[in-house]
Amino acid sequence: MSAQFPVARPRRLRRTPALRRLTAETRLHPADLVLPMFVKEGIDEPQPISSMPGVVQHTRESLRKAAHEAVEAGVGGIILFGVPAVKDAVGSAGDASDGIVQVALRDLAADLGDSTVLIADLCLDEFTDHGHCGIVTPSGEIDNDATLERYASIAVAQAAAGAAVVAPSGMMDGQVGAIRSALDSAGHENVSILGYSVKYASAFYGPFREAAECAPTFGDRAAYQQDPANADESLREVFLDLDEGADMVMVKPAGAYLDILRRVRDAVDVPVAAYQVSGEYAMIEAAAANGWLDRDRTIMESLTAIRRAGADMILTYYATEVARKLG
Repeated sequence: MSAQFPVARPRRLRRTPALRRLTAETRLHPADLVLPMFVKEGIDEPQPISSMPGVVQHTRESLRKAAHEAVEAGVGGIILFGVPAVKDAVGSAGDASDGIVQVALRDLAADLGDSTVLIADLCLDEFTDHGHCGIVTPSGEIDNDATLERYASIAVAQAAAGAAVVAPSGMMDGQVGAIRSALDSAGHENVSILGYSVKYASAFYGPFREAAECAPTFGDRAAYQQDPANADESLREVFLDLDEGADMVMVKPAGAYLDILRRVRDAVDVPVAAYQVSGEYAMIEAAAANGWLDRDRTIMESLTAIRRAGADMILTYYATEVARKLG
């Protein structure tokens, strides 16, 4: 039996910042952080994203500069999203050798070498004129199996351009297996797959759709992303992705799904990522701008909570800023 008051005084270990640091159970490290970055084709200077203050759509040159800054701060990885100048029904820019993501990956691979991990988001919504994550049939349905063919081709193109990790985010059934097969057949067996295995149909993605210019022109993505009311199917999705060859899995969003993150972490023996998404970022920035929250404390508390819930790595737009503070 543990001691009782007055012998037991837990506050003794909270008295000073030094004691709290020494006895902290959860720690953040710069290498735990992954910076999401947007690169847009055909612009001459970075374009601010109104709903995400401080985040921009990069030019190729500004992307290279910001990536260097992230690496110098100790950030563990960069995940890249592209905004092409021309979009079409099948997302042709997604796997074009001169597509904006492939061009940017080659830039960063040449600049950074093995000093960071280059991750390519793998989806179609950024490249299609209808904004959906897959091929749309004449009746307005998403053709799962036709979409897998496009994902496989995009994966090979991203790997050839220098991605060390591809991250399929479209929530199509069988996507990891199709991508793994395509990568292996093309000689990219060492390229890893980070599956967006648990991705909910969330309202927190709103600002991202401005950043990537990928809002659906009709309907929504609830037919392929997960229902926020469900938890058990998350583990099913995770195990399916692992069976198909995923090397890592992700939970997205992070803040509203910490319970899911904990369940996934407890169930698997591979690295688990969590994405602090655009809406989470925007809420902190808006509340801080209005003086309702202490910005720095809120950022650190939110990231610590994600780490405490089980994330081995955190995708966050605060990655460079926080890495500098931690370093």
